[in-house]
Amino acid sequence: MTAFYHVCFTVPDLSAAMTDLTAAAGVQWREPGAGRIGEWDYRIVFTAGDAPYIELIEAPAGGPWGDTSGARFHHLGFWSSDVTAGAARLDAAGFPEAFSGCPYGRPFVYHRLDSIGGQVELVDLARQPDFLTAWNPGGTAMPAISEE
Repeated sequence: MTAFYHVCFTVPDLSAAMTDLTAAAGVQWREPGAGRIGEWDYRIVFTAGDAPYIELIEAPAGGPWGDTSGARFHHLGFWSSDVTAGAARLDAAGFPEAFSGCPYGRPFVYHRLDSIGGQVELVDLARQPDFLTAWNPGGTAMPAISEE
């Protein structure tokens, strides 16, 4: 069982991307939400149902998502038993940190994997109940990468 739970794309138009994926693949969506991390506002949505999810983020250029002027693959998301230890493991393996939400009270981190043209996101397992409440009420628990 893998700790992979979502794939994320940054998109310049959240509604258009949702419409296109629904038409092309029958994808169903939860209601989009809005948020702010640091100085960056964003809109976000996840597919309905169980993992693996598709995540779409619409945000201005810069910030955690870099160049958002066009649609692109951004990251693969994984739950982690310890984001700090996971970030250290990825750094030591040669995958540099691109952004950490930890200083903003958000326990996640992005690390670049140039070989896949994107990033890996580690999200602290303690956040999973809130994720399920927001994006898949009644959904089942998902496994995490063990950083022990």
